[in-house]
Amino acid sequence: MKIAPSIVSADLTCLENVIEILEKNGIDLYHVDVMDGHFVPNITVGPDFIKNLRKLTELPIESHLMITNPEKYVKRFMEAGSDMITLHSELSSSKDILKNLMDVKRGIAINPSTPAEILNDYYGIVDYVLIMSVNPGFSGQKFIPDVIPKLIRAREIFGEKIEISIDGGINSETVKFVKNYVDIICSASGIFSGNIEENLKKLRLNSIP
Repeated sequence: MKIAPSIVSADLTCLENVIEILEKNGIDLYHVDVMDGHFVPNITVGPDFIKNLRKLTELPIESHLMITNPEKYVKRFMEAGSDMITLHSELSSSKDILKNLMDVKRGIAINPSTPAEILNDYYGIVDYVLIMSVNPGFSGQKFIPDVIPKLIRAREIFGEKIEISIDGGINSETVKFVKNYVDIICSASGIFSGNIEENLKKLRLNSIP
């Protein structure tokens, strides 16, 4: 199972040191939550953050675009160094945007209230699916167990053709509920609240199927 720290939840005043600790402890990629204050009720980072992060790591960078008009910005995130672009199924433009993306992995995210059946529209288009297990916007929310059937349904729809990722409320305890259904776990406070090394060790140990 791959571990993807939600890096904007780290202490960004010492980002280089945080990255050194994360990579020494074997993380697999970086998940970057991009929020515009409109699609979700929070504002985080933009393409310049990706550009600076790219200078500090050779690991894959996923840009999770929780923004209302991704078509205006997706090219900039790719040029900044994103290896993976995640758009939201709740936006009608996402399907056409993803169809036309080249040279990056393409992902579709669904919110807790969105029916899993919408994923059928993305069969043959995406490389991975991101199931939100909290309502997007803020770190530190509690995991919503009702999303587990969505993980199962996503696998039924796509088989082994894609990777399944989960994001929201994932820590060393809640990972036990999803470890048999996902390929990638994104974690924010579950990694960065407290000792990063200890949190990663517990997260990896409890994520073994």
